[in-house]
Amino acid sequence: MLDHILSILIFFPAVAAVFGFMIQKDSMRAYGVAVAAIEFALSLWLWYAFDNSVSGMQFMEHLPLVPSFGINYTLGVDGISLFIIILSAFFTLLGIGSLTDTPNVKYMIITLLFLQMTMAGVFAALDAIVFYVFWELSLVPMLYIIGAWGGPLRIYASIKFFLYTFTGSLVMLVGMLFMAYFYYQATGTWSFALLDWYRLILPETIQLWLFVAFFLGFAIKVPMFPFHTWLPYAHGQAPTIGSVILAAILLKMGTYAFIRFSLPLFPDASAFFMIPIAVIAIIMVIYTAMVAYAQKDIKQVIAYSSISHMGIIILGTFALNVEGISGSIFLMLGHGVVAGALFLLVGVIYDRRHTKMMSEFGGLAHVMPRYATIFGIMMMASVGMPLTINFVGEFLSLLGFYQQSHILTLLAGVGIIVGAIYMLAAYKKVFFGEVTNEKNENLPDINKKELFGLIPLVIVAIWLGVYPKPVLGPINKSVESIVQLMHNKSTSELAKARIPNLIKKRVLVIKKTVVEEEVR
Repeated sequence: MLDHILSILIFFPAVAAVFGFMIQKDSMRAYGVAVAAIEFALSLWLWYAFDNSVSGMQFMEHLPLVPSFGINYTLGVDGISLFIIILSAFFTLLGIGSLTDTPNVKYMIITLLFLQMTMAGVFAALDAIVFYVFWELSLVPMLYIIGAWGGPLRIYASIKFFLYTFTGSLVMLVGMLFMAYFYYQATGTWSFALLDWYRLILPETIQLWLFVAFFLGFAIKVPMFPFHTWLPYAHGQAPTIGSVILAAILLKMGTYAFIRFSLPLFPDASAFFMIPIAVIAIIMVIYTAMVAYAQKDIKQVIAYSSISHMGIIILGTFALNVEGISGSIFLMLGHGVVAGALFLLVGVIYDRRHTKMMSEFGGLAHVMPRYATIFGIMMMASVGMPLTINFVGEFLSLLGFYQQSHILTLLAGVGIIVGAIYMLAAYKKVFFGEVTNEKNENLPDINKKELFGLIPLVIVAIWLGVYPKPVLGPINKSVESIVQLMHNKSTSELAKARIPNLIKKRVLVIKKTVVEEEVR
């Protein structure tokens, strides 16, 4: 069964979703939880069987689709993609389990199961066309979730989300076609296999143009400044579960794709654009943090904070070294856990008061102490408090980029401080002080069903903040191979200076040790 575990993870939710049409409405929630629990158990089995000592792809599957053009159904995972697949299954389970009395809940669960298929497919695909198909298919369930269950401006928000991401994806597809053409020019055969493309060394000028094509598709998905304007609308109008999946998983597709495609395929272009992209990332961190501080809607605060945190992830990714890239991947997981929990927490008070305006609250710590405690823990994790999950990712991301630019790293650190200010200010408005609104005096505290979705996230946020090695170890191993590949493929002096040679460093350490022994 392990030989086809990735295909099972991808298509099991979709097959279950099809059978879901025949399930009675009253039984659909239990059915959805059971399917999502099996999917999550399979993802944990994948982790259990994963060999942490191997840096390359594991559990690979290969099936020819259009052999004459080199299009194949090729799957595989390494330390970079493994934990994002687990995270997607985890949030699908929590999302379905924490659904409230949503209208047409049966179709919501079916949509979420189809969405899980596309998310697993994106992170497991090793063929560019297969990756692109799952990438585009992921837009459809989210479009439906926002458009069918969203707020008053849901149609505008869903169409804007779709048009932005779909347009960027078309430019990315053009870049993929050119990559296949250049591979054909070099070898005489067509191939869309990512591992084949890794062996292709392109001239720097071609790399620059292709990097831009891929960059547009990935940057809009992240979303990076100035393509970020669709995200606040999507978060603001989406139902709670839509915001949770969007923040926890879908935004990570863009940053994951940078590491999987842009860095190893175009190392010279990545080094060339490193500083401009870092400047954009710092604008994301500082500008969106200031916008978040000005928000009156608690959900919009978290939405803009997501963009700010994605800026740190981008900064770590384009540090082009092991520390930065490993930190950015770990922060993807951390941000997914923390942002997903915060959106679930906002959904708790929205279900009770049907408002997200901070001015409507105040003093909730007196009325809902358990809720205030959990919100406070996740808020501290969001601002990067030591011994929480985000601290590890932010520290490594900044440490990695510090090796490239001290000044830009300092500016990013200032942005993180601003993030702490707006989160603490929002927490003060909602939870501290006296209860001035009589509608809040008898609000019920968090219940068992809501705790089902939140307690696991609190445990993960603290556990991986205290002891990140089980996750960081496999990530580090795979990132080392990516960085070494980038260095070996780099042709420009700038790229060779910015991308470390890990093999050379190890040899130098060994020689230094030998010399020290001879001196003694």
